[in-house]
Amino acid sequence: MKRIFSLLVLVFILSCGGQKQIIETNPETVVQNTSEVQTKIAENKAIEIKKHVNLKDVKTSLEYLASDELEGRNTGTEGIEKAAVYIEKLFKENNIKPYFETYRDSFNVKKIVGYNVVGYIEGNDPKLKDEFVILGAHYDHIGTAKEVNGDKIANGANDDASGTVAVLEWAKHFSKTKSNKRSILFTLYSAEEMGLKGSGHLAERLKKQNLDLYTMINFEMIGVPRAENEIMAYMSGYGKSNLAKKLNAYGGDEMIGFFPKAKEFNLFMRSDNYPFYKEFKVPAHAISTFDFTNFEYYHHVDDEADKMDFNHMTNFINKMIPALEGMINTPTKEIKMNNG
Repeated sequence: MKRIFSLLVLVFILSCGGQKQIIETNPETVVQNTSEVQTKIAENKAIEIKKHVNLKDVKTSLEYLASDELEGRNTGTEGIEKAAVYIEKLFKENNIKPYFETYRDSFNVKKIVGYNVVGYIEGNDPKLKDEFVILGAHYDHIGTAKEVNGDKIANGANDDASGTVAVLEWAKHFSKTKSNKRSILFTLYSAEEMGLKGSGHLAERLKKQNLDLYTMINFEMIGVPRAENEIMAYMSGYGKSNLAKKLNAYGGDEMIGFFPKAKEFNLFMRSDNYPFYKEFKVPAHAISTFDFTNFEYYHHVDDEADKMDFNHMTNFINKMIPALEGMINTPTKEIKMNNG
């Protein structure tokens, strides 16, 4: 029996890599090594949770938000109402609370009523929970565009159902893991296509409430990958803060870089991050994988779900999780505006 025990082999599979690791033990070390195995399994389960976002969920949400049923999600239409209901339902199902009395932050654009949808997860640290991080995207689109082969519906799959889905998946992640020391607002904006009206309204409202905003990131058009020789994503207003460098450090990978055209086209001021920068003067940027060479259907009826790369989207969403967790959980505010 002693010889049998001396050849005892514990085999376990690392969930994140799928590799087998063999540990040979003798009777005196069985208990110790069993404990080590359990610790390893626990660690790997934690890794698995962090990468829980799956392609099926990403695809399901995007295909609905960019479907003809929603008629291009123009602000003030029945189509965008259906999109808002879908977002609210997902928040409710995942125990994500409304930040205001309801999920809706309503505003007017002339005679049109628009509404942002805002979910909230309180931080788990007694002090840091009073500081907020905002993750956002616009869920509206333009409704219709120039007809092509009988199709007039501008579905807005890349612009910006893709960013909306990313924010929803991160909301689900933090709701499951409760791994946020700071509080998070998950904000989906309407009337972006009308001139950043939704994000502008919300930024003003939160500023009046003296929200302690640490950082804001807007995700804009992340449905298609860049060329293989390019960094995965870029950030508008790259030089205005150290956000990109910090996210790369937290994530342990060079995911977000500088894109000259972002500065050339002044993208920093043309997306929903800008109202928050203007009101709060804190790091507030947009992150995108659309670089004007990899997608030809901007504001076009062919911006459809079948043009999206779901493997890329899922990979991007998962790779951003440790970067976002690093930003949300540092004991001090490491992300700062640059001088000048």
